[in-house]
This record gives sequence, structure tokens and C-alpha cells, in this order.
Amino acid sequence: MVQTSEQLVSTDAERYLLIYMIAVLVIVTGLVILFFIVFQKRKNKLLLDKIQREREFEEELVKTQTEIQEQTLKNVGQELHDNIGQLLSVANMQLSLVSSLAQDSIKNKVEDTKSVIGDAIKEVRGLSKVLNSEVILNFGLNKSVKNEIDRINKLNRINAKLKFEGQENDIVSKDAIILFRIFQEFLSNTLKYAEATTFKINLNYLNDKLIITAYDNGKGFNVEKVEKGSGLINMRDRAALIQAKFNLTSQQEIGTKLELEYPIK
Repeated sequence: MVQTSEQLVSTDAERYLLIYMIAVLVIVTGLVILFFIVFQKRKNKLLLDKIQREREFEEELVKTQTEIQEQTLKNVGQELHDNIGQLLSVANMQLSLVSSLAQDSIKNKVEDTKSVIGDAIKEVRGLSKVLNSEVILNFGLNKSVKNEIDRINKLNRINAKLKFEGQENDIVSKDAIILFRIFQEFLSNTLKYAEATTFKINLNYLNDKLIITAYDNGKGFNVEKVEKGSGLINMRDRAALIQAKFNLTSQQEIGTKLELEYPIK
């Protein structure tokens, strides 16, 4: 059966219409996909910006808290050194006068009291040094840690041991203070809660990083149940502030271990 010219034109028109509709559908589908991709990218960017702003806010908050804490510790250290230390020194001088005038029967007791006050003066001076960040900057990290370990051993509360490995590298001043404060916080928690008899800390200097390992043989605790805002959480936040890897593990009746990996800049 032969198609007429009108039928051929009609068939061609239907074909073109179908092609046109398919083309329109492809274009619309492409635009929808493109819009979805752009929208998703925009959404992801906004989400990443939000996360970045929150991270920056948290870092700024930690920095501010750290600065406030450092200033407070510095003030306390100065008060201990200038006021409490002076008062104890005056008391010691007065006891020396009393001792020279006292009868032999009580002179030994006066001398024992003088000895106790003398030890208290040394402790106050040592404590004022570790609280003052400027002193830590002058001493450096290694000597500051050693001074703190020596001070703790003099108290006879725990057997503290210190070990250095490698060649000490220069560390950014503010970072050194934060590393020292993390160590101090861990040691303080050990003394307060761990009921430990031994505390060990090792500072291992490598070419590109410093690895600090500290542990005690105390009663341990559940790390997952640490309360927010506690000293242990503050240690983690401070470590993040200086891009140091922080790992804290603890086993009940075995002890607690702190591992810090600080990238030397």
C-alpha cells in the first residue's frame, strides 16, 4: 500500500515531535540533575562552613580559657612567692630568735618547727615556679618537667620517674606551656584519685615530633564515663589546640596511660 504525501508529512511531523519531546525531556532532566548537584554542593559548603565556624569558635574558646587559666596561675604563683613565701620567711626568722632565747628543753622543738617551715618555704617557691608560665618559658619543657618531678618526689607521696630520649628540639613557646599543663593535669589526677604508688613519664624527641608517654599504676577508671568539663577533657581540648595526637587509656586495678604525639614545627 503506497503512502500519500500527506501521510508521509504526518509521519515525519510525529517523528520530529517525538524527537523534540525527548530532547526537551533530556534537557529538563539534565537541568534538574544540574540543579540538584549545585544545590547539594551549596548545601555541603554551608554545612562545612558551619562546622568550620563551630570548630574555630571552640578553638577560640579553648584559647581564651587557656589564657585566663595561665594568667590566673601566674597571679597565684606570684602571690605564693611574694606574700606567702615572705610570711613564712618572717616566721622562720622569728623562730630563729625564739630558738636563741629558748631553754634547752624546748629548743629542739623550735628547731624542728623551723625545719618544717623551711621545707614549706621550698615547696611554696617550687610551686610558684610551676604555676608561672614565664618561668616555664625560661626553663624550657624538659627542665620544667624535671623540676615538677623532683618537687613531687620530695613530698614522698609517690615514686615519680622521668626519662629523656633523643636530642631536645626547640618547641614553640606557647605549645611548650600547653604540653607542660597537660602533663601537670595528668599528674594531678594521678595524685588526687589514682591511689598509685608509681608514676613514670618519658619524653622521646624524634626528628619531626615529640612523643610524651606518662602512666601510673593506680586503680584506673572508665574513660568513656569521664564527665564533660573535667580535667581529662580539658587535656584533650588543649592537645587539639596544638595539633597533638592525644590518647588516654585506663584499666581498672592496672593503671592509666597518657600518650601525646606533638609535631615539632
